[in-house]
Amino acid sequence: MQLGIDLGTSHTAVACADRGNYPVLTFEAPDGETFDHVPSLVAEYEGQLYFGLEARALAMSQPQASVVRSFKRVLSSARVTAETPIRIGSVTLPALELVTRFLEALAQAIRHTASLPMELSPDERLEAVVAVPAHAFGAQRFLTLDAFRRAGITPRALLNEPSAAGFEYVHRHHDTLSSRRTSVVVYDMGGGTFDASLVHVGSGTHDVVTTAGLNDLGGDDFDDVLLRMVLESVGVIPETMEDRERARLMERCRHAKESLNPNSRRVIVDLEGIDGLEGGEASVATADFFTACEPLVRRSMEAMEPVLAAAGFDQPGVDSMAGLYVVGGGSALPVVSRVLRERFGRRLRRSPYPSAATAIGLAIAADDDTRFVLRERLTRHFGVFREGDGGKLITFDPIFRKDDLLPRAGSATTLKRVYRPAHNLGHLRFVECQALRDDGTPVGDVMPFADVHIPYDRTLRGRSDLPGVTVARLQAAPLIEERYDLDADGLVAVTFTDLETGWRSSWRLGGEGQGSMQRAS
Repeated sequence: MQLGIDLGTSHTAVACADRGNYPVLTFEAPDGETFDHVPSLVAEYEGQLYFGLEARALAMSQPQASVVRSFKRVLSSARVTAETPIRIGSVTLPALELVTRFLEALAQAIRHTASLPMELSPDERLEAVVAVPAHAFGAQRFLTLDAFRRAGITPRALLNEPSAAGFEYVHRHHDTLSSRRTSVVVYDMGGGTFDASLVHVGSGTHDVVTTAGLNDLGGDDFDDVLLRMVLESVGVIPETMEDRERARLMERCRHAKESLNPNSRRVIVDLEGIDGLEGGEASVATADFFTACEPLVRRSMEAMEPVLAAAGFDQPGVDSMAGLYVVGGGSALPVVSRVLRERFGRRLRRSPYPSAATAIGLAIAADDDTRFVLRERLTRHFGVFREGDGGKLITFDPIFRKDDLLPRAGSATTLKRVYRPAHNLGHLRFVECQALRDDGTPVGDVMPFADVHIPYDRTLRGRSDLPGVTVARLQAAPLIEERYDLDADGLVAVTFTDLETGWRSSWRLGGEGQGSMQRAS
């Protein structure tokens, strides 16, 4: 079965390819209610973990259950690895295991409680095109792919979320494209992250020109605004609440926010049964809530300015933007469309399925009969800090740059350098970064990976104490090939080879271990 799976911060949506149609799957909860998503929740009760709709049911029926919402947001941290511990109540488990177990529960829900358009045999493989935020670090990309594989869902490709939404736009609004208007800007306000991409639509291709985004802005922040306004209205300081009760109140704030309609004058939040509050309900004027959220929307607009500039928006004779496509669960708040419409007017288009637009686009990409090929680009710079002059100097070497075109599936972009090192030991510090200064050094949202020590001196090979070895000049230097392979998922493999003896040391970006570089050989 060909699926598109959007592992979202708040909701996980699944769509499938069905003879040119891309229906969003619905799932039956334990109480018989149906949903067009699986909530991205994990709950602990009496030492056991529950996921998705089961976690939701438990959270509603057992006040003592510990619930973690938006666990995907943890993955967007620059410091997360597969082994990063995440605590849910009395249970602590590594990030990779948590995501894997959630996806295992999702796979079971797809097989047994989902509204499938065709019968699924017990031994039929689940194959999916999956997505990550456009500005996800390499560690998050690796962890996402690895978790899907471990959960028994074969990932056919990994796309950036707004790029997938671009497929859904063209599928739905192809008539807005012309010889002059050839590009779509996707505005993706998810539950935990914001991304924007410029997608050029050509003959048979979707070319992602550039991306921008924020890993700390999404619908969760709107929920937090409402929670603080609610607590202010009843005279409670947010930081004084216990984590469990705050999480329960946050869930009610989210439900109240999602229940708003165009005629809502007030946001009503139920306080009954939450320790530390007197019960009853809190009321916040809708207009005041939207006004408080407006700075967050404008922050997203500031972040997407480089994307608009690349599209030539409002530049006479240059403007190529056919439409601004608004997707993501966080974009459902009316203030988002209002602020955007003030800037973009008639070119603003909102997906009729904002929370599922990415999943639909992923299902289109998964369809073997689709007419389009997506050309993705690297969304962060990748390079290495090296030591020079016996360890006295540190220099930075950019290797792959933001907006470099990613290779097609099954191939790699390879860069090599061959040299005779001047020192006995190479101490390399690999990083991803958002931008480079004029002198080529990294700046802004820099993600360091584990230090890599390469024993150029053949007498050092096989030793486990390399970090403690003094860097010194090398008299008889071997001939070293340093090779970098960038794959279609935006992951990098690094290989050092002694061309005279065949000795090799290989590493891959985003692997398991204390850092985010895993020793491959």
